[in-house]
Amino acid sequence: MNNSPGPQGTCPARAPVPLPLPVDRPSLLDPPTGLTRLRDDLPVAPLAFPDGPPGRLVTRYDDVRAAPADPRLSSRIPHLNSHVRACLISTAEMAALRPSDLLTSDPPEHTRLRRLVARQFTARRMNQLAPRVQDIVDDHLDALAATPGLADRARYQRLTAELLSLDRTREQLLASKAELKTYLMGLAHRKRTAPTDDVLSGLVRAQSAGTPLSDDEIAALAQLILIAGHETTTNVIGLAVLLLLRPPRLWDTLRGRPDLVDGVIEETLRYATVLQFGLLRVAREPLPIAGRPIAAGDRVVLHLPAANRDSSRFADPDHFDIHRPDALRHPTFGHGTHHCLGDQLARIELRTVLTTMLQRFPGLRLAADPDTIPTHRHRVIHDLAELPVHLTP
Repeated sequence: MNNSPGPQGTCPARAPVPLPLPVDRPSLLDPPTGLTRLRDDLPVAPLAFPDGPPGRLVTRYDDVRAAPADPRLSSRIPHLNSHVRACLISTAEMAALRPSDLLTSDPPEHTRLRRLVARQFTARRMNQLAPRVQDIVDDHLDALAATPGLADRARYQRLTAELLSLDRTREQLLASKAELKTYLMGLAHRKRTAPTDDVLSGLVRAQSAGTPLSDDEIAALAQLILIAGHETTTNVIGLAVLLLLRPPRLWDTLRGRPDLVDGVIEETLRYATVLQFGLLRVAREPLPIAGRPIAAGDRVVLHLPAANRDSSRFADPDHFDIHRPDALRHPTFGHGTHHCLGDQLARIELRTVLTTMLQRFPGLRLAADPDTIPTHRHRVIHDLAELPVHLTP
């Protein structure tokens, strides 16, 4: 680098040094330290990856919201290594265990796959599922009331938690991926002989009717829906309850104003963004983001938590405000082609859980200091390790 004096004896500015993604949170519910400064001073910052060349970290709301709809940014990720974990498995191993799915494909492949499952996520279909969601919530709350401290998660829940962990070794990661694929392939086989009214049966039925769809693709779509539909919504529930129970106990406010539940849901999705490390894209061709040049092949990380705390878009963004009029503008569910297919279902599930808990446990309160509640620090999803509560009627 040329460090000779510039005009009037000044030195040219040095190019920013790529730094690892900020991950250390100052508190349980606040984004990692340093993101605010980056968003204000360097909204497209050079980002060091655990392996491979550096990429770009995008933190401003307008850019994070617009980028997912830009066809110049690809979701197809052939390099496999991410901004938070070094590459552990090869391209061939990944292809054998999980081919492309809705998260890791572009049109026209993405269009083909999305069309196969979209019919299961229409507004009409979601309304049909609402009573079933209520039954599931009631069953789980009955179990919670009867035996606080539920049994260990079922097999598939264990496997999804393992796949989202950043602490797994190569051998552990491969074992978890292989076990989950075997489980889902077996489940798909059973659906062929005994179909029911669900997404997996629909995929198997489409395949039998001649739709180009491999068994590997069925398993990959099932894995995506399983993880995206369970891990995210489950952890938003825990974060929402924590936010409502900590001082000043908005739980009591909500008991008298159940019409505010939808506002709570959207504000939780904004304030406590569960996809804590953002979305990864690869530039197909050169493009500018926030006036900064992005070269073809560059990896771009769209940081959702930073965008959701952008003061240029949300007034007093570090305040949890259940009356916030524009909370719905959060980009948590994505935008454009990759907008979350299950956003309506997630909202129905969250609304059902919160309204039912308010009715069943109006006196619910925390059993621990909210600042001491542990989280899983090294997981893709920002979640609580536990949420101690007193189930006071």
